[in-house]
Amino acid sequence: MTDKIDWCATRIRLDRRQMISGIAAFSALAGAPFRQAFGQEGGRKQIPIPGGDFAPVPIAIPNFAAGTPGDAEVGVGVTQVITNNLKRSGLFAPIDQSAYLEKTVNIDAAPNFNNWKSINAQALVTGRMTRQGNGRVKAEFRLWDVNTGQQLAGQQYDTSAEYWRRIAHIISDQIYERMTGEKGYFDTRVVFVDESGSAQHRVKRLALMDQDGANVRYLTRGADLVLTPRFSPSTQEITYMEFGQGDPRVYLLNIETGQREIVGNFPGMSFSPRFSPDGQRIIMSLQQGGNSNLFVMDLRSKAMTRLTDTPAIDTSPSYAPDGSQLCFESDRGGKPQIYVMPATGGQAQRISFGDGTYSTPVWSPRGDYIAFTKQGGGQFAIGIMKTDGSGERILTSGFHNEGPTFAPNGRVVMFFRDPGGNSGPSLFTVDVSGRNELRVPTPGFASDPAWSPLLS
Repeated sequence: MTDKIDWCATRIRLDRRQMISGIAAFSALAGAPFRQAFGQEGGRKQIPIPGGDFAPVPIAIPNFAAGTPGDAEVGVGVTQVITNNLKRSGLFAPIDQSAYLEKTVNIDAAPNFNNWKSINAQALVTGRMTRQGNGRVKAEFRLWDVNTGQQLAGQQYDTSAEYWRRIAHIISDQIYERMTGEKGYFDTRVVFVDESGSAQHRVKRLALMDQDGANVRYLTRGADLVLTPRFSPSTQEITYMEFGQGDPRVYLLNIETGQREIVGNFPGMSFSPRFSPDGQRIIMSLQQGGNSNLFVMDLRSKAMTRLTDTPAIDTSPSYAPDGSQLCFESDRGGKPQIYVMPATGGQAQRISFGDGTYSTPVWSPRGDYIAFTKQGGGQFAIGIMKTDGSGERILTSGFHNEGPTFAPNGRVVMFFRDPGGNSGPSLFTVDVSGRNELRVPTPGFASDPAWSPLLS
């Protein structure tokens, strides 16, 4: 297995310190008394999370200047990635560069803000990419409040040239956080099941990509059926289920080294493995006869603890971010519904009471919502509810939507939609407000997405 994902060790580093060095912040230009005031008392208000009437913030992002002639292409690429990230978030409206009165902006001087006010920009991003003598690249950017003339953020990064896309994601996160008050989610990846072939002979492989669909890499060859991949909080490992010869098995896969190991050999079927928030345990559903119950395994000792013991089907467990509780799907009440109970087991409380059935619950990283799949009336909906079951909100509905997963800031949900027939599933994202539904580009059919924590 190692030979198929050697790229992880040579091209992608999960630890930011191995990729970027010399990170520095700069908040003032020589002779210019700029200060960071965004979100501070007396400064501009931060962008609210959409709700009611909302208009994305107009933002200008000129192409990053080139420190040397050979850096122009990279500068344009970084600008495009930042622009696409912010636009896809639904909170920003990047202004078309054809409207700019200035095509290039000197990052070392204060901008002419009147030129940007005239095209209704509220924020401005300036930047530069410079090739160093050792072949590395220095990336610099500044974020400006056009109305006040204040610098809101400034950072510079030193990295290997091959990581320019990731630098663009990190800069996007800086802009997003400074202007919304929320952590960004662009410097992340998604593991999913890549599907190819006809509906009758579908080949399924584990795949990994940047959150925007770039840099797709395959983690398995497709010889065996793979399902429900999930990230560890450390981002170094994923757990997933594989149907090979004999009973299905739950695996751990280190996506940096390519090494994998079996979590354990269990009698009967095993389903829906997921890490605990500390990454030290795996919780899963194990079938025993006609029912299935929840078990948790300590990854160090391999000790198994049974959490539920009912004549029902308990499956799809997901921990609260503080590890104190978990939600899961159970038909103990006659049809699949969502329940919440202490992470150590005990009394479970049903929290879903709407029409239809509820499945695939997942707890938000913020701890405020539980996302779910709801089926009824021939429709499959993706929705969220508060952790006590109140405030249920349907985000999107259609034929066979399933498998929600939260971005690490808890503000965006990714899921897959399968229209049926000879077609296949695709990945989509939608804001927790129900706005801004977008398709995520993948090489082929794609299902079972799982979002990583922030890499940086």
